[in-house]
Order: sequence, then structure tokens, then C-alpha cells
Amino acid sequence: MSGEVTINGDQSSCFLSIIVPAYNEENRLPQTLPKVAEFVQNQAYNAEVIVVDDGSLDQTPDIVKEFSGRFSFVRLLQPGHGGKGHAVKQGMLTARGEYVFFADADWAMPVTELPKFLPPQQNGFDVAIGSREGVGAVRYNEPAYRHLMGRVFNFLVKILAVPGFEDTQCGFKCFHRRVVNELFSRQTIDGFGFDVEVLYIARKRGYKIVEVPIHWYAQSESKVHPVKDTLRMIQDIFTVRRNDRQGLYD
Repeated sequence: MSGEVTINGDQSSCFLSIIVPAYNEENRLPQTLPKVAEFVQNQAYNAEVIVVDDGSLDQTPDIVKEFSGRFSFVRLLQPGHGGKGHAVKQGMLTARGEYVFFADADWAMPVTELPKFLPPQQNGFDVAIGSREGVGAVRYNEPAYRHLMGRVFNFLVKILAVPGFEDTQCGFKCFHRRVVNELFSRQTIDGFGFDVEVLYIARKRGYKIVEVPIHWYAQSESKVHPVKDTLRMIQDIFTVRRNDRQGLYD
């Protein structure tokens, strides 16, 4: 995998957009971006990779610019610092793909799992969410306390916002083009709780949501504080309910 790459085919069409929000990821991106680029090169369809820099203070933008010079399908988006939800929203609304997939910069789910979210393995869906729970899902090396806190949060999500799903917070989700603008133009939460809001809107509008069991490897240097950010995400659940009462999702 060397030299500049151009995807074969009509560049006006794009089957898959991969959105990667990144904040101070100078250590991870040199490890993960080559794998993502190799994955894209090996596909028969056109694809793009949009790394959304959330106002990083390290060399993250320079690393992405270097990759974009080598791979024509990689580009950098810099909307300024606003939080993970803000970064994802900007990337999703910029994407051109028929399917738009967002992924955590640590790629705790190997990129080789991505086809599970796309036809022919998934058909007829509006939203496909990665799940670390259920038949076929496997978690590797996750500390017990993080798993417990995640289950408690998901229990609250099911009671208060989005019933019926076992893992709303997994950082790997795919959206069909027909629903992207409808959902993300209405997103108001800029922090980690944005997933719940987007899924709430999708459920409210009757979109078909499927869970996709994945293999997931716990990563060190997580950007999520297990206590502080969980409390903020619980607050976000109530924000979603309040927004709905105020008609913001109508």
C-alpha cells in the first residue's frame, strides 16, 4: 500500500462514506488509517473517508493531511471544537455516500467488520447500529467496571428514550443516504449522548433500525471518562425528552 491512490470508477458517485471524528488522535491515526485505506482499496465500489478534526491540539490535522495527499479518497474536515457529536454531525452532513458509516478513531471494531453493515449482509434498513451484546457479538479485554456502567446506562436508555436495543452507545453506526439529512439536521446534542438523540429521532419517524453484532476490542486511552461522561449522557437523555416535548423533532 504505497503511493497515491485513485478509486476506479465515476467519482461523482459514492457508495460508502466513512466518517471518523478525531480529537487529539496523533497516536492512534497512524495505526488505524492505513488499515482503513487498505480496506477501501480492496472494495469494488467507490468510497470516501472523512476525518473530522474536533479542534485537536496535537498533530492530528497534519497526519490526516499527509494521508489525504497519498490517498485521494481521504479528506480532512475542520469544523472547530464542539464535541464528538458535533464532529459526527458535520461529517455526516458533508458525506456523499449512499451509505454513511461513522466510526470511532480507535477502530475498536476492526474495519474488516464493516461489510456486516452493508448489502448484501444487511438490506432494507435505514439505520444499522453496531452491538457489543447479543448472539454473535464478542467483547475483548473490556474492564468489568466499564461493562457494568455501560449496561446501567443502556438500561436507562431503554426505559427513558429508545426501548428495544441492547447497545445504543457503540461507536459504529451506518445510515442510508435517504435518512441522513433528516436525522442529523435535527441533532442538537454535541457530546457523547448524541447517539441516543439520533436514534430517538429515527424511532420517532418510524425508520427501520437493525442491530449488527460485532467483535469489539477494548482500547486504552479512551476519551470517555467512565463517571463524568456517563452522568452527562444521562443528562442528555432528559434533554432528548425535553426537546421532543418542545416539538424540536417534529
